[in-house]
Amino acid sequence: MKIALLAASSLLGADGLAVLKARCAGCHSGVVVKSGLDVTSRKALLRGGDRGPAVVPGAPAESLLYKAAARTAEPHMPYKSPALPAGELALLAKWIDAGALFEEAAAVSRDTTHWAFQPVIAKPGGVDTLVERQRAALGLRAADEANRRTLARRLYVDVVGVPPTVAEMQAFLNDTRRDAYAALVDKLLADPRYGERWGRHWMDVWRYSDWYGWRKANDVRFSAKFIWRWRDWIVESLNSDKGYDQMIREMLAGDEIAPGDPDVLRATGFLARNFSKYDRDGWMQDAVDHTAMAFLGLTVKCARCHDHKYDPIRQVDYYNFRAFFEPYQIRADRVAGEADINKDGLSRIYDAHPGAATKLYVRGNVQEPDPDVKISPAVPGALAGELEIRPVALQVQQYYPDLRPFVLADLMAKAKDDTERARAAFEKSKDPIDAKALAAAEAYVPALAARIAADQARYSRPPDPRVEELSAEARKAQRTYGRLKATESVLRANQELADNLDEKKVPALQKQLQAALDALKQDGGGEHMPVGEKYPETSSGRRTALAGWIASEKNPLTARVAVNHMWMRHFGTPLVETPADFGRNGKTPVNQELLDWLAHELTSHNWSMKHIHRLLLQSKTYRMRSNAADASNAKIDPENRYLWRMHSRRMESEAVRDSLLAVSGALDWTRGGAEIDADKAFDSKRRSLYLQHTPDVPAPFLKIFDGANPMECYRREETVVPHQALALANSEMSRALARTLAAKISGTGDGFVKAAFETVLGRPPSASELRTAAAFTAKPEDREDLVHVLFNHNDFVTVH
Repeated sequence: MKIALLAASSLLGADGLAVLKARCAGCHSGVVVKSGLDVTSRKALLRGGDRGPAVVPGAPAESLLYKAAARTAEPHMPYKSPALPAGELALLAKWIDAGALFEEAAAVSRDTTHWAFQPVIAKPGGVDTLVERQRAALGLRAADEANRRTLARRLYVDVVGVPPTVAEMQAFLNDTRRDAYAALVDKLLADPRYGERWGRHWMDVWRYSDWYGWRKANDVRFSAKFIWRWRDWIVESLNSDKGYDQMIREMLAGDEIAPGDPDVLRATGFLARNFSKYDRDGWMQDAVDHTAMAFLGLTVKCARCHDHKYDPIRQVDYYNFRAFFEPYQIRADRVAGEADINKDGLSRIYDAHPGAATKLYVRGNVQEPDPDVKISPAVPGALAGELEIRPVALQVQQYYPDLRPFVLADLMAKAKDDTERARAAFEKSKDPIDAKALAAAEAYVPALAARIAADQARYSRPPDPRVEELSAEARKAQRTYGRLKATESVLRANQELADNLDEKKVPALQKQLQAALDALKQDGGGEHMPVGEKYPETSSGRRTALAGWIASEKNPLTARVAVNHMWMRHFGTPLVETPADFGRNGKTPVNQELLDWLAHELTSHNWSMKHIHRLLLQSKTYRMRSNAADASNAKIDPENRYLWRMHSRRMESEAVRDSLLAVSGALDWTRGGAEIDADKAFDSKRRSLYLQHTPDVPAPFLKIFDGANPMECYRREETVVPHQALALANSEMSRALARTLAAKISGTGDGFVKAAFETVLGRPPSASELRTAAAFTAKPEDREDLVHVLFNHNDFVTVH
């Protein structure tokens, strides 16, 4: 029986456990429990709270819980509430007398009839048919189609993130073909700018963040260096129309399904982004919570402490889900052309401990793991599907990536370059210390070559019989280099001590000298120093199994969640108002038939997102006017929930900035690459997608216009505040771009005004606008001001 049904004044149809949950769990469950008593498990009851064990199985009269409920002992329970009815008290006594057996699942609603947990069954229809069916039932009339200028601008901003140029707009207006609009949709979906525009949308959902921590010290505390490669993977995957299901698989388990493909490994940035240097449990919590919200539309975080109060997710389900992620860690692999891993690399995940165990934390307290609860990787029982975990055997170059030929070549090239630099330094200085540095650099090259040969022998399959011989040669060469390098270090440390005039630095320099002397004493015995780090030879296969379950067309949630996000970003409002919560505490769809039809379209067309875009963009619903005035419709549906007209929407922050740059002809269309540091963001002309994006250093202009919160942004906030108008009116960027554009527009008088309106707003001025603006720009120096005014026009920042 569901807990919701147990809140009536009498629970005579229930059992003692149901009474306990309904009457006591409100104060005695969760992270904070009154008097230290948690009633959500038998173990917790037997452990008890501040007054000792709460129940004595088989003895109600001796149980503190029963005595408090029967009011034969203080404190009387329920606290400051009427006493339990006699029938409920009897049920509680009977339950304790029977052993206080605890059916853990009873604490959770086992109701799986909720709409989102049902299979997707699409009825015949289409976007327009299913929207019109609702409108007709409510007596709503659809607005007319928007004019071609409005449609073109709407399409360009929605699909590629910037308005059309004057030439692009004119080309569409001059296209008299019947399928001109459909052709424009196809053209824009094939434009590489589409991947950048929609990449930013999905980066919201997937919590993209560049690394942050202490940048001056290169101390990564959150996310991962070089995670921009994941961003580029998102953009490229969207442009190639990679299936949404495959994208999920690669993000969750790219290291297992394609362990030798660096292009796929980039995708695992989705999980690398959760890295927290000092909080492993917080890292795991983010991996669990945001995988569930992003792909399944489920909020599972409350089940970390107790059974979910709304959805069929037990606390043990939460930790079973966490077990999929428990083995993984992050690392950076070298990339071709750069031997220094601190300068460039590929951040990716891997299973550092394939057999890692997960513990259930009592009440979510990380200091109190429950040793008696066995946790295994599993999906919530109420959402069961096919799940088979198979360990993944890795090849040598996958678990020992520094043995890849290009890495070895880059390392040798760097060693030789370092030798030439040392030689040049000595020839210039003739300093004895520089002579030792040159000798060490010259010795490092054969030492590195010997280490490479020894490693290759050790990891060849079958192993090279000369492995011990080669290892001995590597140790010898390594010892020679080590002594020369240590001698150089001793000489430099002595020199620095002799030259030092700051007494405060003496202890550190003495410590440095001692370290150099200690190194000189070492004989370099034992194993030779490997070229790189060796990782586990197998991966658990857990995340591959999880990804397969999530990305299955049989999963009732995944496709629904995806198309809801896409609908929201085209129409302004989602079909399900809570895009990260499709559970029983979330909102029901405004049009479930449409949601399910779109979900089926996605899965039945190889999870192609471009297919869904075409269905939405080519629909009559999308092409409606947004400024339609209909008093009858407004009275029936004042919020336009049932789409009798198109929603007007303000551009997102990135689109505002990019559009300013684009219409001014200043936008740098270079794609991909490392993030642009925040201190250079003001001067950069790159798309906003490429600016450093972190919680601690948001780009000011983007923040003012409701930029994405990297911690969680399943739906952008849309505010209208004075700061936004001030940012456009007073920012040096908008002023400078207005100056740039005004200088590019030819013509005078009416001609200049018309060209300015066409360039900035995508439309000609009205008669009154033309008269006013022409008078306003009587002087040549006023042209810049007119362009600046147009940048601040509502029609510039709004998608109609």
